[in-house]
Amino acid sequence: MKQIVRLVVALCVVAVPGIVAAQAWPSAPVRMLIPFAAGSATDVYARLVAKHLSDAFGQQFIVEPKPGANGSIAAQQVAKSKPDGLTLFFTTNTTHAANPSLMKQMTYDPVKDFEPVTKIGGIAFFMAVSGASPYKSVAEIVEAAKGQPGKIAYASGNSVGLLSGATLQKMTGTQMTHVPYKSTPQGLVDVIGGQVTFLFVDLSVSRPHTQSGRAKLLAVATLNRSPLAPEIPSMDELGFKGFDIPAWFGLFAAAGTPRDTVVRLNAEMVRIMARPDVKQTLASMGIDAYTSTPEELGDYVKSEIQKWARLVKDAGIQPE
Repeated sequence: MKQIVRLVVALCVVAVPGIVAAQAWPSAPVRMLIPFAAGSATDVYARLVAKHLSDAFGQQFIVEPKPGANGSIAAQQVAKSKPDGLTLFFTTNTTHAANPSLMKQMTYDPVKDFEPVTKIGGIAFFMAVSGASPYKSVAEIVEAAKGQPGKIAYASGNSVGLLSGATLQKMTGTQMTHVPYKSTPQGLVDVIGGQVTFLFVDLSVSRPHTQSGRAKLLAVATLNRSPLAPEIPSMDELGFKGFDIPAWFGLFAAAGTPRDTVVRLNAEMVRIMARPDVKQTLASMGIDAYTSTPEELGDYVKSEIQKWARLVKDAGIQPE
């Protein structure tokens, strides 16, 4: 009998540290890396989520912008981080769907190197020009591009901007000049300044400039109009049939992160994203808030990699 009691006590001693460790997460401030610069939609969105997570878990969730190399810099850092749940990746389709088709050499694997946590919404992009631009419509831009090959330049700060510009070019048989930026806000500054003709940008970045008249929106890069800007026509209705390039957000941890940590984080994200005030705030930014299970996000990433491979090929983009 004494031996049995000692065995039970020993098992409890072994088991308790594991239970305590699980309950203790996060035991330190959590770094939340993003692949784009401060001021981007991803940055603004991540900071909103970080605040709610900090309140929920009693630890700081610190957003760290790591722009550059199509988001690969941030992705690689998370992929190589210790899988303890203290380094997260708040990212988009750029790093986890587009890059395998846009880059010749990948420094990370979007499937094998990450633990999916949850989908965290989608966002539409709009074609924007300077408020002082002589072009009043997409058709006028296309006409100018046909008349003077190379004259029209488009900026991009992410995969959606790159693919949208290239798709328009391929659809219209025109030759335009692509000007890449580390992030969308930087590209929009040069569009407003007249150095670049247009770019595709989200509402959260463009709204202050459209409200002041420094920029104007000509079309949304989706099949249907956005309910958040119903006055702006869709590319499809303007005659660019099938033009549909939406973007999405996802939250990931490093591969090997404990399952219980992923489950706790997923549950809290679902709770946060269901809050009416959060949904309203995100809607004002042009973001459609929704979540998923970790498994659904994992499957979605695999399907999106295949989808973007087709889109990139159809647009005639060569990997670099």
